[in-house]
Amino acid sequence: MQFARIAMYLTPQPLAGATAELWSFLRHYLSQAGLTDLPETLDRTVAYDDAWLRPDLLLSQTCGYPFASRLRGKVRLVATPVYDHPGCDGPLMCSFIIVRTGSSLRTLEDLRGTTAAINSPDSNSGSNLFRAAVAPLAREGRFFGRIIETGSHGGSIAAVVEGRADSAAIDCITYANIRRFDPGRIEGVRIIAETPKGPGLPFITSGDASDDRVLLLRNALYAAVNDQSLAAAHATLGLADFAVLSEADYEPLLSLAGDALPQLRT
Repeated sequence: MQFARIAMYLTPQPLAGATAELWSFLRHYLSQAGLTDLPETLDRTVAYDDAWLRPDLLLSQTCGYPFASRLRGKVRLVATPVYDHPGCDGPLMCSFIIVRTGSSLRTLEDLRGTTAAINSPDSNSGSNLFRAAVAPLAREGRFFGRIIETGSHGGSIAAVVEGRADSAAIDCITYANIRRFDPGRIEGVRIIAETPKGPGLPFITSGDASDDRVLLLRNALYAAVNDQSLAAAHATLGLADFAVLSEADYEPLLSLAGDALPQLRT
């Protein structure tokens, strides 16, 4: 049985249903093209990052920075989603830097010496782009007073709301999804800045996939985004198109990390 897991944007709940609809379409398309051993549903048992290097991987979605830093040459790029949310520009996306609503913090400079929340050190949107945003303000390689790791964008939002952190960088797609489907979670925060933009979260397949397999998967994604029977799912996901990017398109994320790495030190 081939393996498929699309898990980067599954909450709030409407997103899980729309993603399941997307997979149902893709599965039918791929089956009609002759692929066999396709799972009926997307896997929900394997950790999202454990899916990326599975030898039986058919389709998954990864974060841009892990792809650039440790997955290149081990998986194959299929396509990068184009979302129509604020903060997106074609296949590029940014993060929104948030603080508590009642905070006196107004600018990036105001964050000097404060506590920042990151979801994980290898997250492009929650850490890498955050570093890049404050790098020009660093002094002797330092900017924040303390860093806490929360494990998720939702956890970072909660840390800011609850006062455990003063700021966090939230993927603009995640922020849009919460704003639309669970707005109470962001009532206690406001945006003070946007990070630089970088290529978004790509769909990938196994590293030994043939060119024909990659092309088939791309065609399936293109068919899905253009099929009007999925219009409601497209709207729920904010999915407008797919773009084919190269590995070189993701290399600037490594440059951002290299230039800005010290700035998330305390």
